[in-house]
Amino acid sequence: MAFTSSIFSHIPLNNQRIFPPNSHKPKPPRTTVTTAALPPLAAVTAADLDGTTLAVIGGGSVAALAAAISLTDPERRRRLQAEEVGGGDKEVVREYFNNSGFQRWRKIYGETDEVNRVQKDIRLGHSQTVENVLKMLKDEGSLEGVSVCDAGCGTGCLAIPLAKEGAAVYASDISAAMVAEAEKQAKEQLQAGSEKEVVMPKFEVKDLESLNGKYDTVVCLDVLIHYPQSKADGMIAHLASLAENRLLLSFAPKTFYYDLLKRVGELFPGPSKATRAYLHAEADVERALKKVGWKIRKRGLITTQFYFARLIEAIPA
Repeated sequence: MAFTSSIFSHIPLNNQRIFPPNSHKPKPPRTTVTTAALPPLAAVTAADLDGTTLAVIGGGSVAALAAAISLTDPERRRRLQAEEVGGGDKEVVREYFNNSGFQRWRKIYGETDEVNRVQKDIRLGHSQTVENVLKMLKDEGSLEGVSVCDAGCGTGCLAIPLAKEGAAVYASDISAAMVAEAEKQAKEQLQAGSEKEVVMPKFEVKDLESLNGKYDTVVCLDVLIHYPQSKADGMIAHLASLAENRLLLSFAPKTFYYDLLKRVGELFPGPSKATRAYLHAEADVERALKKVGWKIRKRGLITTQFYFARLIEAIPA
């Protein structure tokens, strides 16, 4: 579980855009808007229709866009999704990532060439997020023996590199299909031809609220996009309760600009169903952390053409 060159310039791997807590953060220009600049799930859903940008809206067309958005009802589609699986956001996410979502994201997170231009770019963005997380963690010293909880591990894109660094990794995901794939990838990458003995990550099928235990570090990447802020607050508090020293989160940032882009994407639902996509204001995430006695120490922004994510590192206040 979580965008365009006209909005942000390309950021190479390991080139973190980390800002001190109170520094000024750059605002994206608003001269060109495209549906390519959407959260990961929405980007794939919209862009997969033809692999190209679906709409370009100049600054003078905002009123027309607002009118078009008012005629759609994405929330109705979301309610129907929940009714089909007999539950709310959590059930929709579990169903999606155990079925069509698993097939799609396994390709994106993997190395196959059977991906389109949008999916390949999202793969790049997600890999940059993983690289920057590893750099953040290693800035504090060796990860040898450090306990890390990878909450929402997907196919093991972070859990496996952490294990290679010597960390004691506990990795979980709401999707049994994802966990099975992560275990398969871990065995292939960590046991075959390894020069040193590596402790295999412990993988388990669990949703975020069911996680327990204590870890030096808890990491949760691109998961909050599936949940509204009202639920995200509780999830952030729970994740913080599991961490002793560090909590790293990535999420799709909510601004007027990005919210507009997301709404444009909802005008063009893809042929296969995706989960609901929620953006989160950085101030709301920071408020949720402060409420449980944590503060943000580092901030980063990872962007490619079709992927953007805010990355934060929090520590006890």
